[in-house]
Amino acid sequence: MCQRFNSKKIITGLFIAFFALLSQNQTAQINVVPVPREVTMHPGVFRFDGNTRWVTENRTQEKLLVDYLEYFRVSVNIGYRPEFGSENVKNAVVFRTNNGLPDEGYLLDVKNDVVRLEASSTSGFQYGMNTLMQLLPPEIYSSKWEKDIEWEVPGVTVKDYPRFSYRGFMLDVARKFMPKEHVLKIIDYLALHKINYLHLHLVDDNGWRLEIKKYPELTDVGAWRADRYNYFSARQNPVDGEPTSVGGYYSQRDIRDIVAYAASKQIEVIPEIEMPAHTVSSLSAFPHLDCPVVEGSINVLPGIGSDMSSVIYCAGNDSVFTFLEDVIDEVAELFPSRYIHIGGDEAWKDNWEKCPLCQNRINEEGLADEEALQAWFVNRMGDYIRGKGKKVMGWDELTNGEIPEGANIFGWRGDGRHALKAADQGFPFIMSPAIPFYFIRYQGPQWFEPFTYFGNNTLLDVYNYEPADDMNPGQFELLKGVQACLWSEFIDDPEEAEYMIFPRLAAFSEVAWSNPGNRDWRAFLPRLDNLTSIYDHLGVNYASKSMYNLFHTVRPLNGDLEIDLSCIRPDVDVRYTTDGSEPDASSTIFDAPFKVKNGEIVRAASFVGAERKGEILTLNLRYNKATGAIVVSEEPNSGALTNGLLGSEKLTDGEHVDLYNRGGEFVIDLGKTKSFSNVTLSFLNNYGRAVHLPSEIQISVSENGRKYRLVVDRTFSEHERISEGIKHEMVGLDLDQMNARYVKIILKATGIMPEGHVLENDPGRIGFDEVMVE
Repeated sequence: MCQRFNSKKIITGLFIAFFALLSQNQTAQINVVPVPREVTMHPGVFRFDGNTRWVTENRTQEKLLVDYLEYFRVSVNIGYRPEFGSENVKNAVVFRTNNGLPDEGYLLDVKNDVVRLEASSTSGFQYGMNTLMQLLPPEIYSSKWEKDIEWEVPGVTVKDYPRFSYRGFMLDVARKFMPKEHVLKIIDYLALHKINYLHLHLVDDNGWRLEIKKYPELTDVGAWRADRYNYFSARQNPVDGEPTSVGGYYSQRDIRDIVAYAASKQIEVIPEIEMPAHTVSSLSAFPHLDCPVVEGSINVLPGIGSDMSSVIYCAGNDSVFTFLEDVIDEVAELFPSRYIHIGGDEAWKDNWEKCPLCQNRINEEGLADEEALQAWFVNRMGDYIRGKGKKVMGWDELTNGEIPEGANIFGWRGDGRHALKAADQGFPFIMSPAIPFYFIRYQGPQWFEPFTYFGNNTLLDVYNYEPADDMNPGQFELLKGVQACLWSEFIDDPEEAEYMIFPRLAAFSEVAWSNPGNRDWRAFLPRLDNLTSIYDHLGVNYASKSMYNLFHTVRPLNGDLEIDLSCIRPDVDVRYTTDGSEPDASSTIFDAPFKVKNGEIVRAASFVGAERKGEILTLNLRYNKATGAIVVSEEPNSGALTNGLLGSEKLTDGEHVDLYNRGGEFVIDLGKTKSFSNVTLSFLNNYGRAVHLPSEIQISVSENGRKYRLVVDRTFSEHERISEGIKHEMVGLDLDQMNARYVKIILKATGIMPEGHVLENDPGRIGFDEVMVE
């Protein structure tokens, strides 16, 4: 059995049992995600048959039932119809209004002869129906008639309501446009998870996705970019006149369809119209809205954009506000949401500092600096938005200055804690931390995952996050809820979006809905397995293996190598071989770290019984005279340099020493004096993240660890150290034959990225992988 714990704080009360019963000091378990608040089990079951009735009070309840009854028509082959009728009926599902329940709460009471569903709101009835559907066999969500299945649910009483009123999901359609049909599917899946807000990120440097009738150029020009086949962070900026064939946008009719469909699922759609930054797409259509100091053409960016990403609206130009007010007029009419999100994040002030119009605005308004100018900008727009009867939302950078009146702040930096600055000023806030709620990060061991930026946000990381940790009562009172985000820089199609969202959204939904005392990782997993069976029948392209794949650590240990394996699921067996053969149900069970010998190839995977659940991890170790040697360095993870294992193309896979904007010093203790004539160093080159060779490598040797002799001093020209693509660079350094115990390696920083690089003028970094002494 295995379990991988990260540094995140384990939820208080994690050991508490799965569900707390209303009147008994014991637990009950039903396969529902998110976990309900109160559950009491009863003997017997309720069986659906051709005579089962669905009894409602009004047309609203009847309309809500239509979609659910369609599942019965398809998979059960029974065409149920809602009816109005008396409460005193048998073999029926009966809806009844109960104004004593919380707004989104419900009471589901399943007896042998009748199912009663009570709620005070339409959303409560929907959430109760979601629970009832999950109690049925997963085949209820099948797209075909499923024969020979007992359509029954266990006797149970569930009293439930959400912990947070705001349970949001952000879908970034600006970086990667997603067709309306896919957005509607995502809405279906959000409803299944009891999510009640869809935040649509409609505007960014890479595309403007919303039709504005007064400004057709926004979608004629701003919705389209030049084609680039490489990954997001490595895409070069476009040149003037280059065809723009990649993109898309939503017509106003599309938006009305999306908003109406979401409303039918009790989901409010919040538009995000970025300002003052992340606006190159609109500035490509209306370049007169940027600062006059900006040189050259402005085109929609295919990728990060280098210095062009710092081109933002000119805060000194009154035409900017006329334009944005016109946009807000149409946005406010299209979206009935109470909120309009204005972004406010990552606004680089380079051009404002040089712009005479912006500097004049600072002087006219008596502002302290450019940060205060941004606050003035967003407050001016906030006043206009409030005048439309809406509330402002924004990212936590809005706390850098005066926060717009009545604004709701999303905490994404510092585990979301930057939002507490807003709370301390009396503003409501929502926790949306990049760690662990940004689903752009890796959800499993990186060796098996599609390429993206960096870092892990595993299913367990998401589940273990407790938003209220370390909050004082006043702050907690202003915490409205939580939000997960899918940024789409590395998404190529809707199926990839689903892969990154699910099943992590299931863990998120439990954090958003359930009391922390009712959450338990081990108890969550069988319920998740039931939910993924529903995913299978719905055709969701979820990450089915990521939670079963193995993390590994190969440690140098006094000249030997020690292997540690782990899995975030504690309900699996990890089995391994050391002869290179494929592991199976008869292979050795991993129960403690073990040593390997030269020539052994470790292969491992997770199993449930005889079934292999994850991918096979293969550790093909390379041995040399430095393998297993102790590394002395102030840099974290320096043991990876002598563990005999080359890393993947992902800098944060655990096999690299990451040196951002700096060099490093490493002393390899070979354990005893050895004879060698070559030192080979392995580095990662990742152009889009400015990961390149060092500018200089010095190697010194010593017999006693005190007095060193320099034997190599090699410098690398800009052309030598900086290249495109993602690859490993092996730097072989030939020496005279020598005898030494200690090898000191000094790396000099790779330097500032040159003109023409996608990260021009940014510091580079070194991804140091392995040291081979031969």
